Amino acid sequence: MTHTAASTTQPSSSSGSWSDTVKAYVALTKPRVIELLLVTTAPVMVLAERGIPNLWLMFFTLLGGSLSAGSANAFNSYIDRDIDRDMHRTSKRPLVTGAVTERQALRFAWILGFTSFVLLALTTNVLAASLSLAAILFYVFIYTLWLKRRSEQNIIWGGIAGCFPVLIGWAAVTGTLSWEALILFLVVFLWTPPHYWPLSMRYRDDYGSVGVPMLAVVRPAGLVSVQVVLYAWATVVTSLLLIPIAPMGWIYTIAAVVSGGWFIIESHQLYARARRGEEDLKPMKVFHSSISYLTLLFIAVAIDPLIPALALLPG
Repeated sequence: MTHTAASTTQPSSSSGSWSDTVKAYVALTKPRVIELLLVTTAPVMVLAERGIPNLWLMFFTLLGGSLSAGSANAFNSYIDRDIDRDMHRTSKRPLVTGAVTERQALRFAWILGFTSFVLLALTTNVLAASLSLAAILFYVFIYTLWLKRRSEQNIIWGGIAGCFPVLIGWAAVTGTLSWEALILFLVVFLWTPPHYWPLSMRYRDDYGSVGVPMLAVVRPAGLVSVQVVLYAWATVVTSLLLIPIAPMGWIYTIAAVVSGGWFIIESHQLYARARRGEEDLKPMKVFHSSISYLTLLFIAVAIDPLIPALALLPG
């Protein structure tokens, strides 16, 4: 793939209004992705504390984690600016429209990354800060620069970067890592492929047009849907391991079984449509159900350890 973005003239971001410039910088961080990462961070902190952690600790952990994820996403936007220009789904991103220049985007990514490390080191601990730095490096070098344009396994291994918020949240509270954190890390790791592969099925032509070998581009829909089913099952089964290890109570157990069952059913329905050779596979149903599943699961992670404490409150 030839990188042509550097030779393309872009208008300066200063040509727009101040609010437009701020929106462009925010868009570089991919805030919708950050929202999903925060959904996994805060609940893990509650589980680690077995109650509500220090609110300032939570605030700075979430802020530092957001800056870290924003940095990784801004680096990704800078590196992928050439293919973003040719894909319909990404054609409105700031570096494509010229709302932000390449130099500004790269400087912004560095500033966010540096700030996130320093902030977490000063307000939480060095372990949490180091994990946030590792997440940035993994996403930029392993996924974006190495795997994304070279391997159909890109999402499987590149998705590890999105698992780090679980470890960061746990480390911020305890200063260490444990089996509970590693199980939830594995849950997010196994969840990422059946979450993202349906999206790549929906935008198969987009990825194919720029030579990105997403699994849905290089493999038939039937095979991709089988992989989605297998990973969905693996995700849900792994989530149940937390019940005896943590241990977790009835809130988490019900949420894991019910929302996990829904996620698995949607995955099987995708496979059934692919097997019948239907033209409209409706892969986004699995994509959206995967988001709902992960959100409900981690809400339960936060609520479950609070139940015993609430039961001890006076009348």
